[in-house]
Amino acid sequence: MFKHYLTVDNYYKGKYQRKVIRIPLDGNFTCPNIDGTKSTDGCTYCFREVNPLAKLSLTEQFQTQKALLEKKWTNENYYIAYFQAQSNTYGSIEKLTSLYHEALLLDKNIIGLSIASRPDCFTDEIYDLLNKLNKKTNLTIELGLQTINAKTAEKINRAHTLEEFEKCVAKLKEKNISVIVHIINGLPGETEKDMLDTVLYLNKFRLYGIKIHMLFIAKSTKMGLEFQEKGFPILSLEDYVDIVVKQIRLLDPKTVIYRLTGDAPKEQLISPLWSLKKFVVMNEIDKKMRALSAFQGDQYEIL
Repeated sequence: MFKHYLTVDNYYKGKYQRKVIRIPLDGNFTCPNIDGTKSTDGCTYCFREVNPLAKLSLTEQFQTQKALLEKKWTNENYYIAYFQAQSNTYGSIEKLTSLYHEALLLDKNIIGLSIASRPDCFTDEIYDLLNKLNKKTNLTIELGLQTINAKTAEKINRAHTLEEFEKCVAKLKEKNISVIVHIINGLPGETEKDMLDTVLYLNKFRLYGIKIHMLFIAKSTKMGLEFQEKGFPILSLEDYVDIVVKQIRLLDPKTVIYRLTGDAPKEQLISPLWSLKKFVVMNEIDKKMRALSAFQGDQYEIL
């Protein structure tokens, strides 16, 4: 489907001429912001769901997820093994080596590996392992950044610095490893300028990909308790769409957009309730892009 921006679906179809599905896998990782290395509180917005699939082997996880997703896409597909939950480079080199190599052998149609983590969860040994994997398969590393505003990062207890992020991206790019960065719109106290500046800042890295989504206020989080006790402004659907469209127009036109919205468990979600209507959010973004005759990167800038 034609879009005014570079979606991951269109990117993959152009590259591989067939549907590429990312299959989430849980390697039973934790996070230095949870296990006490840096903090036990985690990010204030983070809800720690218990993944029922985590008790299964990688093979069982993959086959379960594949069966569900193939009800939607029935043709022969390619797959990317996607270590998604928690910080998936935060472990011994032995564990990482074993899990990554096992994941690549789960199915004959797996064409790549995607690993989500934090920028403070890498060592020289891990960079070397990733370098070797990158020569064997299509490797992407996903890094949570969320914002470049240091005050916001401290308030939400990110517990890593912008300098750590920059060093990590530089190390990965030295090895020609594709980097996807996560950012959140609507963090407490952030202005529209803060959100746009985060995109402008990221442009200087010539990123392979980006994930943008709204802030979710979940019941079982520190931020959820703060919201219920004191309250603070939440972006409306209209404001969110307006900001995302501006971000897309500023974004490097070669950066692949992996996400423009997100999903939160309905039973956990306090706000924004409009985020439950994912297709409405996407349609509103597309409508505004068309109405403005706007395209990704047509106002491209670097901070």
